[in-house]
Amino acid sequence: MTPRMSIRVVIVEDHALVRAGLRTSLEAAGIDVAGEAPDGIAGFETVTRLRPDVAVIDLGLPGKDGIALTRELKAAPDPPHVVILTMQELDDDVLAALAAGADAYCVKSSDPTVVLDAIRTVAVGGAYFDPRIAHVVLRKLSGAPAAPERSPLSPRETEILKLVADGVGNTEIAERLHIGLGTVKGHLTDIMEKLAATDRTHAAVTAFRRGLIR
Repeated sequence: MTPRMSIRVVIVEDHALVRAGLRTSLEAAGIDVAGEAPDGIAGFETVTRLRPDVAVIDLGLPGKDGIALTRELKAAPDPPHVVILTMQELDDDVLAALAAGADAYCVKSSDPTVVLDAIRTVAVGGAYFDPRIAHVVLRKLSGAPAAPERSPLSPRETEILKLVADGVGNTEIAERLHIGLGTVKGHLTDIMEKLAATDRTHAAVTAFRRGLIR
């Protein structure tokens, strides 16, 4: 898929109002909602028939939950990228979704732009984790870090990225390090460029995988 092509999405969500709201917000942002399904069984049929770029799947589906549906879709030919939606921020749910092959995990109560960012990120092959649950992913990765390599990051950049991994926002990072908010943002831009990351969370995940931070 080239950047100029529309992203095709199927929404698998059991609540009709949530489906309608998602469709409206995604279509307003230029996303092509190719289809919908109200449960996991219909979701598998709809996704495999329509072959969207991205399947947005509710975790708590009736009939077949979002974890089982994700696992089945990822085992099928030409699987879609999967964005999991949930009301929960439970560690076990996040890790189960990752183990099933989900490419992104979003909490429904987050800002609506979070889901849009997740869809756009996974559609080009990236991974996205709602900032509210990113710490769960980072803890999982830090449990089995890669052998450290020579870091492309400066000591200050490493310090900032460790705070990002701890879930600290940019404003608080600036306060803790006694530097300006613009300076923090500038460092993060440099970090993302050095690590080929799409956002600050992706940068932290990449750094953990490469053994650059602990």
